Amino acid sequence: MKLERLISIIFKLLNNEILSASSLADEYQVSSRTIYRDIEAICAAGIPVVSYQGTNGGFGIIEGYKIDKSLIGSYDILNLITVLSSLSNIFKDKKVEHTLERLKTLDTNDKQRTLSIDLENYRTEPNSLADLRKALHERTVIGFDYISNKNEFTSREIEPIHLYYKFGNWYLYAYCKERQDYREFKVSRMMNIKLTQENFIQNHEFKGDLSFSNYDLEGFDDVVIWVSPDSLAKVLDQFQNFSKVTNSDRSMMFTISVYRPLHAEWLKTILLSFGSGVKIIKPVELQSVILDEAKKIINLYKDV
Repeated sequence: MKLERLISIIFKLLNNEILSASSLADEYQVSSRTIYRDIEAICAAGIPVVSYQGTNGGFGIIEGYKIDKSLIGSYDILNLITVLSSLSNIFKDKKVEHTLERLKTLDTNDKQRTLSIDLENYRTEPNSLADLRKALHERTVIGFDYISNKNEFTSREIEPIHLYYKFGNWYLYAYCKERQDYREFKVSRMMNIKLTQENFIQNHEFKGDLSFSNYDLEGFDDVVIWVSPDSLAKVLDQFQNFSKVTNSDRSMMFTISVYRPLHAEWLKTILLSFGSGVKIIKPVELQSVILDEAKKIINLYKDV
């Protein structure tokens, strides 16, 4: 722990002109006397720390001192800083913040950055991702309420294994104590997340992406839709990577490969969101599915 703190203080000093002993003590939750001892150890290691007296005094690295930057290129540093900055904002992880401090000392590229990543997700409860990350590190059992894809409400207790981001959503892979099996949970459907006092000791193995683990490849069919020129932006946001053909009137035909399209609730939701800007060409049976759902929506407003 002390070594990690010493390394972190070194990089903080490299990134700041002057830092007071009291501010360092507050950040690392130690006494000012401990910080003074740390500074002595850093000086003994050959790092030229200078002490500044006065009201705004503190510690700093002697001007002109440079850290060796030959181990990693500036392009790599910029990419790492970009990704880690976004993760730091989400998880509020002190270790990630300390890693950023170290990387920033190596970043000497004065050019304007051309890449930024925002992984902020408003589909999840506040602090849920940070709580899940904490449970993963501390190997703590989690309790929560969950809404399944079939809109079934259940309460679960799980042993978290792996948190990952895909298809614009966060997912948690875990061992479900109720089902006594491994499950993938969509974090946006997890409510009232609570970290219990129970730790688990079993070493679980991450099985990888479960999205298509139970899918029969022969169950995929092509869904062909016609898209009006006024709805192209919305459809491209969802289906950019699928086959598409532009017609002479600027409308487009999209061919989308979907697993069991007549039973794909996500597809029905997306197609309905396009309103009158999209028409299903095939399969014909999917037209009936969308029409039935549209009638249900109309019935909700029959008294209007």
